[in-house]
Amino acid sequence: MLKVINLSKDFKTEDNTINAVSNVSFEVGDGVFSTIIGKSGSGKSTLLSLLGALDNPSSGNIMVDDQEISKMSDQQLIKYRRDKIGFVFQNYNLIPNLSALENVMIPMEFAGVKLSTRKDRASKLLSQVGITNDKQERKPGRLSGGEQQRVAIARALANKPKLILADEPTGNLDSATGKIIIDLLKKLSKSENTTIIAVTHDEGIAATADSTFKLKDGKLIK
Repeated sequence: MLKVINLSKDFKTEDNTINAVSNVSFEVGDGVFSTIIGKSGSGKSTLLSLLGALDNPSSGNIMVDDQEISKMSDQQLIKYRRDKIGFVFQNYNLIPNLSALENVMIPMEFAGVKLSTRKDRASKLLSQVGITNDKQERKPGRLSGGEQQRVAIARALANKPKLILADEPTGNLDSATGKIIIDLLKKLSKSENTTIIAVTHDEGIAATADSTFKLKDGKLIK
């Protein structure tokens, strides 16, 4: 369960204060695929950074699995990001000199999982997202954009997170491939019982989500 309570993020300039996120509150349950939608500059990326503990809020609270993020120490935040959060990026962010299998193994290595377990889980996750056989040994440059995003999704699932944050996950894909990726995320939210939140500007994607939150000028709107 993700619970956001009166969340705000302000940026101060020499002349004024910019309210990037303003008094935002919402809840998303386990196993739910949700989207955050809004135009460029609406506060989507800032909100995602706050949810992923990549930035600190000016005020308000974020609760994930009954843990209050804003009260965590730096060491606790590192562990939270490693164990509770999975990230999926528009540009995939795969390590180019590692195979698909090795890319998915990385988060588990940081978590101290033994090698044999890392390999086994990475292979199963890749198969689950449709990357099978010799493609698991290919480096990202030998995979299509859609295949690279599938690898990125498998990597996000590696440490069995409670929350996956996807930043424009179909932004670099054609519409047909993008639909496949969104359908995959929706399916995984249910099968893994994981809360998945995708930031997008695509209203077509938002229409297929279990729930959608619209941002305008940092505020949630109906």
